[in-house]
Amino acid sequence: MYDILDAIIIGIVEGLTEFLPVSSTGHMILTQQLLGLQKDPVLDSFKIIIQLGAILAIALVYRKRIYNLFARDGESGLPGFRKNGLNLIHIALAIVPAMGLAFVAKDFIKDDGFNTVPVLWALIVGGLFFIFAEKFHPKATAEDMDQLTYKQALFIGLFQCISVLWPGFSRSGSTMAGGLLMGASYKAAADFSFFIAIPIMTVATGYELLDSYQYMTSDVMAFFATGFIVSFVVAWIVVVAFLRFIQKITLTHFAIYRFILAALFFLFVLR
Repeated sequence: MYDILDAIIIGIVEGLTEFLPVSSTGHMILTQQLLGLQKDPVLDSFKIIIQLGAILAIALVYRKRIYNLFARDGESGLPGFRKNGLNLIHIALAIVPAMGLAFVAKDFIKDDGFNTVPVLWALIVGGLFFIFAEKFHPKATAEDMDQLTYKQALFIGLFQCISVLWPGFSRSGSTMAGGLLMGASYKAAADFSFFIAIPIMTVATGYELLDSYQYMTSDVMAFFATGFIVSFVVAWIVVVAFLRFIQKITLTHFAIYRFILAALFFLFVLR
């Protein structure tokens, strides 16, 4: 019933899209439709498991930053609460609004948001938002994550809420574009977007696993393991490559890709 080839394809899609501003949720929904896979609890659990692979990849890329975040600061004396640079208050301000909203609106989002047409419109509207942010953002006051203020972190978190309410909008895209509009450089916005993905995705994935662990039985372990490994490897490659070429790949490029993808589905899949 569950084909290893499907696991490889979905794992590749998850790894490619989880941290890029193209919407991994949207791509997973569209990929599932193209593969002819019906929505069921096992497949839902599978998509959660492969997200763990992507989380592990991003944690590996930012392992030094994670260590530095929790290293004891000589001035404050508290690990995680250094006075200069990124600390846990920045992280909390950026993730608590989206986590709270996701908890309150989870039933509405699952019932109405995870459908093909709303996702396609989210790709289009999100793309327009990216172009707007790139054209009209103010001069950067934060060149890297350590220069972000609490206000900037909070508003980046509020922009992230758009992606919570509208699957397909893109969590990373909304935070990057929001960061630009709040005065973060493209690199600072991207780094912060990737970094806060670790706790928010870990919490969200852990919550979902509590509801679906019973579907991870021995007869689907190979299917799950394949998707997990593929997602981890691909996500690690994508993030490393994105950070290396960050000055050459703009949000506008991703917006154009989103427009093309939405148009192709409207024209050839949903007609």
